[in-house]
Amino acid sequence: MAITMQTDTIIILLASLLLVGVVATKFSSRLGLPALVFFIAAGMVLSRFIYFDNAFLTQVVGTFALIIILFEGGMQTKYVTIRPIIPAALSLATVGVVLTTVIIGVSAMYILDVPLSHGLLFGAIVGSTDAAAVFSVLGGKNIKERLTSTLEAESGSNDPMAVFLTVTLIEWIQFPESHHIFTLILSFIMEMGLGLALGLAFGWVAVQIINRMNFDSSGLYPVMAVAFAILTYGVTSALHGSGLLAVYVMALKLGNTDLTYRQSILQFNKGFGWIMQITMFTLLGLLVFPADLPAIMVRGMILSIILMFIARPVAVFISTLFVSFSLKEKVLLSWAGLRGAVPIVLATYPLMSKMPDGQLFFNVVFFVILTSALIQGATISPLAIKLGLADNSNSQPHSLLELVSLGKTKSEINHIHVHAGMIASGQQIQHLALPTDVLVTAVIRGEEIVTPHGDTQICEGDTLYILGPKSERENIKQVFRYTEVPFAPSVPEPELIPGEPDLTKEKSLPSSK
Repeated sequence: MAITMQTDTIIILLASLLLVGVVATKFSSRLGLPALVFFIAAGMVLSRFIYFDNAFLTQVVGTFALIIILFEGGMQTKYVTIRPIIPAALSLATVGVVLTTVIIGVSAMYILDVPLSHGLLFGAIVGSTDAAAVFSVLGGKNIKERLTSTLEAESGSNDPMAVFLTVTLIEWIQFPESHHIFTLILSFIMEMGLGLALGLAFGWVAVQIINRMNFDSSGLYPVMAVAFAILTYGVTSALHGSGLLAVYVMALKLGNTDLTYRQSILQFNKGFGWIMQITMFTLLGLLVFPADLPAIMVRGMILSIILMFIARPVAVFISTLFVSFSLKEKVLLSWAGLRGAVPIVLATYPLMSKMPDGQLFFNVVFFVILTSALIQGATISPLAIKLGLADNSNSQPHSLLELVSLGKTKSEINHIHVHAGMIASGQQIQHLALPTDVLVTAVIRGEEIVTPHGDTQICEGDTLYILGPKSERENIKQVFRYTEVPFAPSVPEPELIPGEPDLTKEKSLPSSK
C-alpha cells in the first residue's frame, strides 16, 4: 500500500509539473520572460517537499533533453538561411567559446578563490549558448532573419566545443601528466569530424527509411525520426565522436529534405521538446538547495555580470572580426548569448567526478542561467527594436494548417465522417446549407482524395475536411445531422473533430480526376 501511494504521489507531481509548465509558457510570453524561469521556480518550490540530489539522473535526463532540443531546432533550420552565416556561426561556436572560457575562467579564479584550472573548468561549463533558450526566446520575435539564423546555428553547434573543454579540463585536473596540447587538438578535430560525418550519414539513412516506410498510422513517423536522433547520438558518442553535433547535423539533413509527414514530425518534436525543457529546468531547481544560495549569491551575480557585459561581447567582436556584421548587429549578438540547459548538464560533470568544487560550481551556474534568462531573455526584443534590427512582419509566415494548429486564427479545420441516415448523404456540396464562410477543403473516399467541387456528391463513408470559423461549429453540425429517424444503438452521433487531415494512407492514395 505504501509503495502504491508513493507511486501515485510521483505521478500526480509529474502531471502537476507538466500542467504548471504549459500554463507558465502563456504567462511568460505575456511578461516577456523565457518560460525556463518559471520552470526553475517550480523546481525550487518543489525542493521544499522533495529531496533530490541525484546528479547522475540529472545528467542522463539533461543529455536526453539536449538531443530532443537540438533535433527539433535542427529540423526547423533552413539551410538556405544559414549558408551565408556559417563562417560567423562556426567562429562563434569555437573561438567564441574558447574566449568566453578564458575570460570567465580567470575571473572565477579570483572571485571563487579556486585554482586557475578549476576556474577555466567553470568557464567551459558556462561558455556556450543554449539551443533551448535561444530557440524558445527567438521563436516569437521578429528579429532580422540573418541574426536569428546566426544565433540559432551558433547555439546548435557550440555545445560540442563546451563539452570537449569541460571533459578535457576535468581529466587534466585529475590526471595532469597524461595530456598534451597536440594530443588534445587532434582529439578535438577527430571528434568534430566524426560527428559531422556520422550526422550526415545517419541523416541520409533516416530520410531513405522514413520515406520508404508505409505505416498504418501517421503517428509512427515522428517516433521513428526521434529514434534515429537518439541512435545518432548513441552510436557517435560510443565511437568517441561529438554526439550532439551529429544530432544537429542529422536534423539539418532531415529538415532540408523532402520528408514524408514533415508537419507531423515537426509538431511532435515541438511538444516533446517542451516536455524535455520543463523536465530539465525543473530538475535544475530541484538540484539547487536554497539554503546554500545566500553564501554565493554575490559572487554568482558578479560572474553573471562579467559574462553578460564583458566575456560575451569580447567573444562576439573578436569572433566576427572578419564578418560583415554592423556594430548594432554585433551588440545584439552579444546580448543574445543566452545560457540554459547545456550548463546544467555540464555542471553535473564535476559533481559526478567528486570534485570538491562541484556543488559550488553548480550553485553558481544556477545564478548564471537565472540572470541570463531574466535580464537578457526579457530585453532581447526591446533592444532589437531600439537598434532597428526587428522586422515589421514575420520573416517566415505560417502556412494555413500551422496557423490553425497554433491557434493564431479564429478558424479551424474539422473532419466529419458521413454515416447512413445523415441529411448530407447523397447530396451535392453546392446544395448543402453551409454558412457562406465555411468551405469543404477535401473529401476522403476509400483510398482516394477527391478534390471537392460544387457538383461533388457526398456518399456514405466519406470523410469531409471542413474549414470555417470556430463560431460556426454548431451550424456545421446541423448540416450533417441525421434525418428524423430514431437512432439505432449502433448509429453514432454526428461529430466534428478539430485537427489537420490525418491522411494515414498518403503514399498509396491515387489523386482523383
